[in-house]
Amino acid sequence: MLMTTGWPKSVYSAAQTRAIDASIIAAGLSGLELMQRAAEALWLELLQQWPHANQLTVLCGKGNNGGDGYLVALLAVQAGWQVSVFTLCEPAELSGDARRAWQAALSAGVSIAPWQPDTLLVGVVLDAMLGTGLKGEVREPFLCAINAVNASGLPVVAVDIPSGLDTDRGIILGAAVQADLTVTFISLKPGLLTGQGPDLTGQLRYAGLAPLPEDMPAPALMRLVPEDWVSVMPARPRSAHKGLFGHVLVIGGDHGMGGAVILAAETALRSGAGRVTVATRGEHVGPLLSRGPEVMAIAVNGPEDVEVLLARADVLVIGPGLGQSGWSQSLFQLAFGTQVPRVLDADALNLLAQRSAENHLTRHDLITPHPAEAARLLGLTTAQVQADRLRALACLVERFGCAVVLKGVGSLVASADDQGEPPGICTFGNPGMATAGMGDVLSGLAGALLAQGLKAGDAARYAVLVHALAGDMAAAGDDRGVLAGDLMKPIRHWLNVRETT
Repeated sequence: MLMTTGWPKSVYSAAQTRAIDASIIAAGLSGLELMQRAAEALWLELLQQWPHANQLTVLCGKGNNGGDGYLVALLAVQAGWQVSVFTLCEPAELSGDARRAWQAALSAGVSIAPWQPDTLLVGVVLDAMLGTGLKGEVREPFLCAINAVNASGLPVVAVDIPSGLDTDRGIILGAAVQADLTVTFISLKPGLLTGQGPDLTGQLRYAGLAPLPEDMPAPALMRLVPEDWVSVMPARPRSAHKGLFGHVLVIGGDHGMGGAVILAAETALRSGAGRVTVATRGEHVGPLLSRGPEVMAIAVNGPEDVEVLLARADVLVIGPGLGQSGWSQSLFQLAFGTQVPRVLDADALNLLAQRSAENHLTRHDLITPHPAEAARLLGLTTAQVQADRLRALACLVERFGCAVVLKGVGSLVASADDQGEPPGICTFGNPGMATAGMGDVLSGLAGALLAQGLKAGDAARYAVLVHALAGDMAAAGDDRGVLAGDLMKPIRHWLNVRETT
């Protein structure tokens, strides 16, 4: 029996996937056999999820997704299920393997009828309407069918990708199926992993179907996975001392915003920085030392109080709780006179956006915008950033010439030093992390990794991965009530993992 496997690391675009599919067929595996394998993999996943449903409604389009749907219907009939197939195209529109799959289902006595707006959906619904080739907004009759599926309240399985979801950008093209389970074939696609994709796919399963060609193209994205990073920071020698692991200076914490610098500083220490100094408003020094006596907390009234601190720092983290007051702007201005690597987050990014005529960032620096901050940096709307997150990431790297983390579900990471390496995408993390202070933790973690010698691109990728893994460990499956401070011990755990199983 053909079984689905774990997710691969490489992520390919729709065009790349079609080319890979063609290469597999050119190597000797027929398109119909590939379709049969897809149907078998999908049927096995469906059966495992709903073994006693005994009823299946299949909605088929005219492409290969529709062909997969016809063959799944055939398997379900052979298993004794009650099956109804509804077509959203005329049989005359079918061609190639999709037509052969339709003929096989018809010959086996599968019930096939045209879709109508009053069609009754029962049992498990299989979405085999629109695949990865969709361009532009969903049109009728598919729009009506998608709305009916979403309104049915029935369990829904999507073939390869939920109909109406853009394969490469993860956006809804007018309307999209809300699936409970998606089984994707040949490759993982970007749209399944970022943007609105993760909310539409439900449980995501991957089925390779066949050995991949040897001459694979460079992936569109590369998943960040623990096994690729556990050796990036070697075990410390017994003769280690704090001077070997860098001095991080955290600047921020304007009036009423001291918690942000406290979280960033504590994370930097928990992440292995040798020393951490915080330059902040005087009102925050006492609380900071009370929570973390290991931190050197300095009250600063202006840039003149920070210059000597910058001279001793190996890495600067600026932005947590910084604000946009005159005090904030003067410290931000000073930060642009330093040559040490910098992590810019929060209000440092908003102040950076106001300096559109100047770019003082370098390939040693790292910025961590969420979509709204990215929009301000690029002179776009948040909706425009989210409409093409990969493009927004590339524009940020090009404009600022540094390492960039574009935060959000399926956080994306790239660097000016990547030299052909595909951007990274993080598929870990959870909704419980949508809470105050998580960005401050990430900036402290990234600063500590820079201080310990990682290049900006590597520090960005590793920080995003560890942050997400720690969030999953802290949440333990819960969607609510996770605090940013809960990530401290899990971060320490993941940074000390030396091998994965």
